[in-house]
Amino acid sequence: MKIALIGATGRAGSQIVAELSRRGHTVTAIARNPEKAPVLAGVTPLKADANDAAGLTAALKGHDVAVSAIHFLVSDPHKLIAAVKAAGVPRYLVVGGAGSLEVAPGLKLIETPGFPAEYRAEAAVGGLFLDILRHDKELNWTFLSPSALFIPGERTGTFRLGSDQLLANDKGSSISFEDYAIAMADEIETPAHARKRFTVGY
Repeated sequence: MKIALIGATGRAGSQIVAELSRRGHTVTAIARNPEKAPVLAGVTPLKADANDAAGLTAALKGHDVAVSAIHFLVSDPHKLIAAVKAAGVPRYLVVGGAGSLEVAPGLKLIETPGFPAEYRAEAAVGGLFLDILRHDKELNWTFLSPSALFIPGERTGTFRLGSDQLLANDKGSSISFEDYAIAMADEIETPAHARKRFTVGY
């Protein structure tokens, strides 16, 4: 499968690139600084700016899937979606955030008193991104939210999937970048959440 990944040098993006390479896919690693992209089999770095709609459209053309792993505060969901559509990419997957997940009926994580102030702006834009996708009538999208703690760790392959509710266990709510990448790659290879948000956690 030919996959374009926007934000390929970030912590989540680089792990997804590595997982897709491990599985034998052809990956275009799109970044503003492509020299920082992982040097892996089947991976071709490509310089492009997520805020340059024309340039991003050109970079995305010819791919089966586009994945966005870029921070919400440094990108524009409207521009990203427009580029995917203009490029004719059939599927679009987004590395989402946990802030929009529910911790109780009608109560989102971002609305809880203990939500870290330093992540509030990023989480708010992530929630807006999800709302924009949900109102889009044309795009075949999937939004994968991590658990509350999205951190470096191990590639265990052991995790749970959920829908709109935050996943947690007796140790809290977390997922490693490595295991998140497995869940994203699984969804790319075997679509199970078309036009839906889902989540992954321990």
